[in-house]
Amino acid sequence: MREQQNLDKTKAQTVPVLPNAQTVTEVVHYTDQLFSFKVTRPVSLRFRSGEFVMIGLMGDNGKPLLRAYSIASPNWDEELEFYSIKVPDGPLTSKLQNIKVGDEVIIRPKPVGTLVLDALLPGKRMYFLATGTGLAPFASLIRDPELYEQYDEVILCHTCREVAELKYGADLVQSIKDDELMSEFVGDKLTYYPTTTREDSPHMGRITDLLKDGTLAIDLGLPPFDPKIDRVMICGSMGLNTDIKEIIEAAGLDEGSNSQPAEFVVEKAFVG
Repeated sequence: MREQQNLDKTKAQTVPVLPNAQTVTEVVHYTDQLFSFKVTRPVSLRFRSGEFVMIGLMGDNGKPLLRAYSIASPNWDEELEFYSIKVPDGPLTSKLQNIKVGDEVIIRPKPVGTLVLDALLPGKRMYFLATGTGLAPFASLIRDPELYEQYDEVILCHTCREVAELKYGADLVQSIKDDELMSEFVGDKLTYYPTTTREDSPHMGRITDLLKDGTLAIDLGLPPFDPKIDRVMICGSMGLNTDIKEIIEAAGLDEGSNSQPAEFVVEKAFVG
C-alpha cells in the first residue's frame, strides 16, 4: 500500500504543470488560415484596450513556445479573446490552430503596447488602419466605451485578400450595433471600411493606395488628414506599417508613444 502511494506521489510530481495556464472557452475557425479563440482571464491581469501579451503552448522539448498576441477583447471583458493566423509549419501556430474548448494556453500576464489611447494627443477623429490579423488590437478598442467618449468619429479600415477573411471584423462590428449597451456609447460614431486586394468586393485595393489617391477620403466624404483633429493607429505587416507611416507623416502627423503622445502610433512588436 505504502509502495503504491509512493509510486502515485512520484507520478504526480512528474506530471508537467503549465505555467500561467488559462482554459480555452471558445474556438471559431473563419477560413483555413484564420481563427479566433477565447480563454479565461487571469484574475491579476489588468490591461489597456489595444495592448498585447505573450501567449503560447508547451513545446515538444518541454519549454514554452510563446509569441506576442494582441488582446482582441476590451479591457472590461471577463474573458480574453485572440485572433490568429494559421501557419502549417509555424512553431506555435501549427499547434495553436488545433486547440479545442477545455485545452490550456499559457498567458503571460504582462501587457504592453503602443496602440493605446494614452499614446495619442486628444483629437476628434480616429482612424484604425489594419491588415489581416492586425485587426486584433482594434477589435479591443472599438468595444471600449472610453474611445467614444474621446472621439466624435471612429473609422475602422481593414484590408484582406479575400472577402471571407473580413468576416471576423464584419461580425464584430455588427455585434456592436446589435448590443444595446454598446450601441448607446457608439451611436453613429463607428464607420467600418473593409477592402480586399484579390477578390471582388464593394471596396478594393491596398489601403496605402486608397490613402494616396484619395479614394478613402472620397468614399467616406472626409477631408484630408488634419494633424489638429485626426489621430491614426496602424497595425499590419512590417512593410505596410512603414508605407502608411510615410503617408501619415507626409500629411503632417507626428508619431507618438506612451511616454510622448502625438498624432499617430504604429505597433512595432505585433505584426499581423
